[in-house]
Amino acid sequence: MSAKIKWGVIGSGGIARRRTIPEGITRASNAELVAVFDPNAEANQAVAKQFNARPAGSVDELLASGIEAVYIASPPNAHREQAEACAKAGKHVLSEKPLGMTVADAKAMIAACKKAHVKFGTAFLMRFLAQHQAALELIRDGKLGKPVFGRAQLSCWYPPMPGAWRQDLATGGGGSLMDMGGHCIDLLEMFFGPVKAVSCFTNRIVHSYTSEDSALVSLFFENGALGTVDTFFCMPDEASQNRLELYGSFGSILAKGTIGQGASGEMVAFLKEGATGYDAQQARAADGGVVIAPPPFNTYRAEIEEFSAAIIEKREPSNNAAIGLQSQKVLAACYESARTGKVVSL
Repeated sequence: MSAKIKWGVIGSGGIARRRTIPEGITRASNAELVAVFDPNAEANQAVAKQFNARPAGSVDELLASGIEAVYIASPPNAHREQAEACAKAGKHVLSEKPLGMTVADAKAMIAACKKAHVKFGTAFLMRFLAQHQAALELIRDGKLGKPVFGRAQLSCWYPPMPGAWRQDLATGGGGSLMDMGGHCIDLLEMFFGPVKAVSCFTNRIVHSYTSEDSALVSLFFENGALGTVDTFFCMPDEASQNRLELYGSFGSILAKGTIGQGASGEMVAFLKEGATGYDAQQARAADGGVVIAPPPFNTYRAEIEEFSAAIIEKREPSNNAAIGLQSQKVLAACYESARTGKVVSL
């Protein structure tokens, strides 16, 4: 196998064009963009021209273009069929989240790739943020003590727009919770481990589209820690600081702006004396916290390089199928709780 994995993209006109292709695939040291496909032929032609790739007229044409891996960035209602087609063609699959519309979809996608002996991954890029990894190291080293409470927040202004699949339950499966809350829940599970039970409220407070514009989730983790996720499509971008708060018996790790599509934000650890031990070459903040600011690294590039490396090295990627399936299960439990008004166990 070559040192560079040959990539194709399904759904080239959205986040793939804005971020994943220019910042991830084309800049990754072990990846090469070969072909792109989007149902919008005009947009696909433009993407192909912009990034010097082959414009495929169909998924089948894309799969026959000599690629080894496919990044699926289409609406969730298309993920299962496309992932199964990729697996049948012997192509490795990195799918955007959510993996599909249901837990059954996610399981079917994973099973198809397992049967075809190809890698399957989930594009939870925020796991790769350098500050999130530094926080994870502190937690794994016991510097936070026993995990007690976590909060993750991600909100934006997302007004009604024709054709916006995230605003239509039929194409996106959900709104702010499915789209942004999934990232927040996944991060808290990365730090604190699996969720055991959830309680959730969703609403359409401001916007009139069919998916929710508001969601609040309470989480109970298997290790006993508690958590909350709040995510809204109906707040001005400037109003939400995208907070991440992690509390334990030894102190806290507090951040703003790390949850999102950027390469860094602000993060400070407030840990009891003798519990830090974190060598980040940082100054102590005026309020006594230790600033956590490792060199930033583009998360889109990181997720592509990790998945490509897993293919080359014939190993399981860290952005694997398991985290995607777990996310799907937790989100399904959240929506069930919102429908029934009950606490739902996983």
